[in-house]
Amino acid sequence: MNAKLLAVALFMLAVLSFNSAWAEPAVDRTATGGAQTLEDIMARQQQLKVDPSFRSENLGDPANAAPTTEQLGTRGGVSLSDTYRSIRYNEFDANTQVRGPAADVLIQDGGMPWLKLREGPIITYGGGALLGFILLLVVFYLIRGKIRIEGGPSGVTIQRFKAIERFGHWLLAGSFIVLGLTGLITLMGRSFLIPVFGADAFATLAAGSKWIHNNISWAFMIGLIMTFFMWVAHNIPNKLDWQWLKAGGGIFSDSHPSAKKFNAGQKIVFWTVMVLGVSVSLSGLSLLFPFQMPMFSDTFGVINSVFGTDLNTALTPHEEMQYANIWHSIVAFVMMLAIIAHIYIGTVGMEGAYDAMGNGQVDVEWARQHHDLWVAEVEAKQGKGDVP
Repeated sequence: MNAKLLAVALFMLAVLSFNSAWAEPAVDRTATGGAQTLEDIMARQQQLKVDPSFRSENLGDPANAAPTTEQLGTRGGVSLSDTYRSIRYNEFDANTQVRGPAADVLIQDGGMPWLKLREGPIITYGGGALLGFILLLVVFYLIRGKIRIEGGPSGVTIQRFKAIERFGHWLLAGSFIVLGLTGLITLMGRSFLIPVFGADAFATLAAGSKWIHNNISWAFMIGLIMTFFMWVAHNIPNKLDWQWLKAGGGIFSDSHPSAKKFNAGQKIVFWTVMVLGVSVSLSGLSLLFPFQMPMFSDTFGVINSVFGTDLNTALTPHEEMQYANIWHSIVAFVMMLAIIAHIYIGTVGMEGAYDAMGNGQVDVEWARQHHDLWVAEVEAKQGKGDVP
């Protein structure tokens, strides 16, 4: 019996010794009266594990309330620090006369990560991508030159786009250019324009840019809808697109793969603009109407169900707005890259291409060179052997 008791005692002693050897040393907070120390703050900044119980369990005790005749007696044993700690750890029973989606969110600590992401990687990578892509197009133009009409223009034209089509295109394109410029001013102005123009001048420019950006957005969405319904039937992928892509569309060589009204490159631009245009419009509407159109909580839920991820779906209204702002910027940068490539081909990159949206009439030799099957369809409809 004594041997068994001795064995149990030795086992317990070993367990206690093991636990004490591996247990985290207690933090001495006597100098701060139990409040967090500089070491606590530094550890959290380094994303080290810190036991928060000394804060989360220190929310004040009404039983310790001083008489109302003494100093702080009306606080009921709960100091302002206790109150803010209870808010942080969701232990505060708040009542407010303010009504609205975000009225019950008193503290939301996602502001600084959002600001650092917006002023750091978004500007750095987004701006770098724009400058790098423009430089790449300049180098490509110097090497490849303008894609010419073989044999030169014939002087005979064929109608490429009707007036309503050109209106929809320029409504979409013009509004996007304005949105891109005003968006860049809003996003990058503090870093690049204040040092040049000063804070006062930039304040006026930023306020005007925001007003223009918000209102021109409606023209962009109208143009997006118009161009979708006018051209979606011509942009359905088919077998010809693969042949066009394999030949590089004649951009890198003198070959001219067959194409109908829209070739594979134009279809890629079309669907890029449509898909990203809808996405940037939805995030823009969420920003135009704060806290009224939350999107990312449900989106993260769908992603979690499909890919088995663990994205946070319990987002505050402020987090929804922060995600919308970041996503709006990312999608806008990608769209700008696609549109810059489109502008290049439609202007300096290809002879005769601008006329399609300039006056709607293109040289028939240009049309046969780049859209031969479409020309054949037009000729067949007209029932003539040549195009007038």
